[in-house]
Amino acid sequence: MSQRVYIFDTTLRDGEQVPGCQLTTEEKIVVAKELERLGVDVIEAGFPISSPGDFRSVVEISKAVSEPTICALSRAVKGDIDAAGEALKFAKRGRIHTGIGSSDIHIRNKFNSSRERILEQAVAAVKHAKSYVEDVEFYAEDAGRADLAFLAQLTRAVIGAGATVVNIPDTTGYCLPDEYGKKIAYIYEHVDNVHQATISIHCHNDLGLATANTLAGVMNGARQVEVTINGIGERAGNTSLEEVVMALKVRKELGFYTNVDSTRLYPVSNLVSQMMHMPVQANKAIVGRNAFAHSSGIHQDGFLKHSENYEIMNPQDVGIDKSMIVLTARSGRHALKHRLELLGYRYEKPDLDSLYVRFLDMADIRKEVNDKDLMELVR
Repeated sequence: MSQRVYIFDTTLRDGEQVPGCQLTTEEKIVVAKELERLGVDVIEAGFPISSPGDFRSVVEISKAVSEPTICALSRAVKGDIDAAGEALKFAKRGRIHTGIGSSDIHIRNKFNSSRERILEQAVAAVKHAKSYVEDVEFYAEDAGRADLAFLAQLTRAVIGAGATVVNIPDTTGYCLPDEYGKKIAYIYEHVDNVHQATISIHCHNDLGLATANTLAGVMNGARQVEVTINGIGERAGNTSLEEVVMALKVRKELGFYTNVDSTRLYPVSNLVSQMMHMPVQANKAIVGRNAFAHSSGIHQDGFLKHSENYEIMNPQDVGIDKSMIVLTARSGRHALKHRLELLGYRYEKPDLDSLYVRFLDMADIRKEVNDKDLMELVR
């Protein structure tokens, strides 16, 4: 099995469903072009049947972007699939992403249906989608809570109908990593035609486990991950693209790789944050303001002696110029001396000790001491 992991970005579909994050078609094209530069393999451009605006966005993104596969979402409904197929007519590489609920909770309470009817509807949807595009992805919604035997039966049936990708989503963020990994392994062990398709994973972050579940899925055979920039998405969000990409890059011993240019992660993160008016939390992994910032004296001392003492990746690898030494009342002499030397001032004991006492008084009052404050302190 190939060790390449394909990146399916759904920032413009699942990510854009967040209240207040809606983009115009023109804005979506800007983001799509940046995702292309980033190196994602698939861009889920929208849900064409949902609105004229979404339909137009899929059409225009298909015209504007040439390298990634352009994907359009649909339910397992003929009208949805027709709209998706029509919206993708300009795509160099188009994919219809159709599907239906797979858990008994959804089958009973959402569709008022039965497992037998769900199987029939799923197969019919895939076959109809194949009349528009060769590349058809099927999603088994709420697979995280689905019966394993039925999930395997459903996967086998849609692959038999022509699905090229089968998405096993943890739609509600319910699974634990070990549990989710075993679910993917079960699919490989019990679906005899599984190698005729790519198994994909789409995890939500309701319990804060989306990235962990996604990595567990990859390690058990999945080769496509469905992610968003900054982890935006319904409720608590989706798996964060930057977290998965860098986890696979940093942990080289796992043997997996993507085609993403990681040095573009921070610029794309900023673009999406600004355009969607969704601030990135300061302690967000990889792209948060504090991801490469050090403020405690012990950490600053260790970092200044050797960066790998407290950093497992280089900031330049994700597109950040350099790490930050943040001066606070928790900072030590080593950090203060380092910052002063950057400003052109050199102090040795006991002068540094005297200055450090005054620095702590200032830091207690001002919380964070910047270069302007240091100049005032020196004067």
